[in-house]
Amino acid sequence: MRLSDDKITHTTHVLLKGLLEQGLIMPLAEDGEIRREMRRIFTKELMLVDEIDAGIRTKLQSYSKKIHEGSPEWEVLYQKFFHEEAAKKGRA
Repeated sequence: MRLSDDKITHTTHVLLKGLLEQGLIMPLAEDGEIRREMRRIFTKELMLVDEIDAGIRTKLQSYSKKIHEGSPEWEVLYQKFFHEEAAKKGRA
């Protein structure tokens, strides 16, 4: 996961505060309960991104032609595969 627990917590606080201040949501639960659910969703999505990333890296490393990470070819293939895998998982 690319974000620390503290950063996820801070993000949920800032996001909820902004949504409430702008009147974009009408909370049906306590702020703490909403933030816990937001945190759960953030964590789940970040874990999914990590899972997709690991699969793509394994796939790219298995190519007979060595593709160096950071090269234009690697970047193009990584993005292509990432979008394909995200779409398969309903995250297009």
